[in-house]
Amino acid sequence: MTTMIMIAMVLGIVSGIVVGPAIGNIRAIGDIFLRLIQMTVVILVMGAVIEAVGQIAPKDLGKLGGKIFSLFMISTVISAIIGIILAEIIQPGAGIDVKLTSATDIVAPQQTIYEMVVNFFPKNIIEAMTAGNMIQCIVFSLLFGMALSLYSHNTNDKRILDSIKTFNIIILGVVKLVMKMAPLGIFALLAWVTGTIGLQVMVPLMKFLICMAVGTVIILFLFITLTAMYAKVSPLKLAGKVWRMGVVAFTTTSSAISLPVKMEDSEQKIGVSKRISQLVNPLGMALNSNGLSLFLAISCITLAQFYHLEMSLVFLIQIIVLSTLATLGTVVVPGGGLVALAIVLPSMGLPLESIALLAGIDWFSGMFRTVLNVVDDALIALIIAVGEDEFDRDIFDGKSADIALNSGN
Repeated sequence: MTTMIMIAMVLGIVSGIVVGPAIGNIRAIGDIFLRLIQMTVVILVMGAVIEAVGQIAPKDLGKLGGKIFSLFMISTVISAIIGIILAEIIQPGAGIDVKLTSATDIVAPQQTIYEMVVNFFPKNIIEAMTAGNMIQCIVFSLLFGMALSLYSHNTNDKRILDSIKTFNIIILGVVKLVMKMAPLGIFALLAWVTGTIGLQVMVPLMKFLICMAVGTVIILFLFITLTAMYAKVSPLKLAGKVWRMGVVAFTTTSSAISLPVKMEDSEQKIGVSKRISQLVNPLGMALNSNGLSLFLAISCITLAQFYHLEMSLVFLIQIIVLSTLATLGTVVVPGGGLVALAIVLPSMGLPLESIALLAGIDWFSGMFRTVLNVVDDALIALIIAVGEDEFDRDIFDGKSADIALNSGN
């Protein structure tokens, strides 16, 4: 699939340049692809969040659950803020006048902070689902997951949780089927974009990847340093402990594929207890995606610069909030970044077809996203383990292996 998408990207750009504006009608294929992605977004995210929270034991939903969720949110917010700052400095979308929509003007939604906070909470979940209001859907899903956890524990009835797990597997199957169309959809979208705009759009895309790369390095350095200080270990040694999972994440661009390696290294190299590792690492795959938060923040600023939008403080706060909450229930299949963009862009008043501008480099940006997603999960697991006194320093220092070797001799 990766090879096919890469080929489709190149062919789409070349076809757009060669044919020119006449290729514009091929946009229909790309629009169908985007519609099929959007089709499952609401129930996909809601199902993933409900399952992730619902399978946590009630005793862990209190102090431990609150601590985990708080660290997830804090690290994700920090990533979004760093993304906004870098995009404002590097200006990947500046100097390009892009008009991809027939609308007269694209206006950023104007809301007060009070209205924005109140609108987090749904008054009618069916209405929220129909409108595609993902923030309200996620809030409902968190509450539903907590109630499901309490019900399953009190009645020992796992049927509803098992049904939701099965439902989520089927919905992910639908997403995988849709993603088989990704090469054709991306070809059509890029052919249309380059045919109507030209190669000028490629310059900001390279600047976009530079933003992602610099942001990834800054966040990893910051989080590894802070975690090492809290755990009172060497930051260089900690960086070495997460190196393997980072390489796997970078080369596979999949948090799901990286999960077994992340858990193994957390327990056998870093020294996190199995109980903490099995709780934090899988949950982090659904609820903690710092790389995706960085990507979404940079994407929103880049596209706002494309369309010459005035970015007020409220607009920037909305980007941070949406980039944070849209990572809940992250789609762990190829194209997950595009699905998340489909959630955020309409909420920011940006046209959905803007995804075409970033679709061709999604695989490259996915490499950086996945590294942050995977490594930061492991770092948070270490922080939780230290706080719960479930961090084995002998394993971290490699003393357990030495003891076992000496015992064998």
